[in-house]
Amino acid sequence: MKKFAILGSGTWGTAIANMLINMGHPVSVWSPSQKEIDELDKTRTHKNLPGSVLHKDIVFSSNLKEVIEGKDFVIFATPSVFIRSTAEKAKELLNHKQVLVTVAKGIEPKTEYTMSEILEDVLGKEYKVIALSGPTHAEEVAIGLPTLIVASCKDEEVAKDLRDSISNDVLRVYSNTDIKGVEIAGALKNIIALASGMSEGMGFGDNAKAAIITRGLAEITRLGVAMGCNPETFAGLAGIGDIVVTATSNHSRNHNAGVLLAKGYSLDETLEKIGMVVEGINALIAAKELSQIYHVELPIVDAVYSVIYEGIKPQDAVNRLFNRKTKSE
Repeated sequence: MKKFAILGSGTWGTAIANMLINMGHPVSVWSPSQKEIDELDKTRTHKNLPGSVLHKDIVFSSNLKEVIEGKDFVIFATPSVFIRSTAEKAKELLNHKQVLVTVAKGIEPKTEYTMSEILEDVLGKEYKVIALSGPTHAEEVAIGLPTLIVASCKDEEVAKDLRDSISNDVLRVYSNTDIKGVEIAGALKNIIALASGMSEGMGFGDNAKAAIITRGLAEITRLGVAMGCNPETFAGLAGIGDIVVTATSNHSRNHNAGVLLAKGYSLDETLEKIGMVVEGINALIAAKELSQIYHVELPIVDAVYSVIYEGIKPQDAVNRLFNRKTKSE
């Protein structure tokens, strides 16, 4: 039995909490919003996890010290844009015996840090950090539907400890050491999911969606390899697994945001309708920066960027893609 602190009470953090406590692990969940904590504690439901009932023994608290103290694993489950500030709040409360886990999927603009690199930057490299990533819709995990995921850490023995602690009848966890590749795949697939949603919003069919997923994965792999990642990572759960589920499902806020943008909604209107963080939009600036740093072409990423940040119409972005010089696959 392991003790878990979960920093962040969004859908994914809450779903993980419910899964872990149903396995018998003590779990405490933190949010800076007392109103949110009170609602979760009182109703034992999450507004964005329909059909799930949260275990009565999950401890919900806005007291960060209380949540972190005495835990074996501390899971950072806030949106990517809040990972740095959350780590800064937690810094004086953590100890080096605790293993840190990030489940957020993003890249920080300007620094181009992954989430684990942000934790190391704020907290120091003495901590063991795991990235937990893969095709994992919170809505399904919360109600116990079968799911596979990968735990990645530079020290694979640490990843194996988490893997063996949380694998169960409906969650199968794999481990690897390519944490950079796992995190790059997890962040950039959200951009490809935006593109897939735009395709659907423009009325395109399955052929176009399959092409976007395939060529999008090729872009992510090219960039990852240029950054020193293992190409096999992108053929695994964190790569093709996550891109398929995020680019095709109605559970995916990135896919759904793409649909709305293609139908003519503004970015602000789209984000208001989604009502949750759309990580693909946050990842676009860093992806463009990485493309320039490593001299890797990312045509689909560029097309999505042009729609969201340059005001190009989705159809014009498609025309640009089709008018690129032909080449071998």
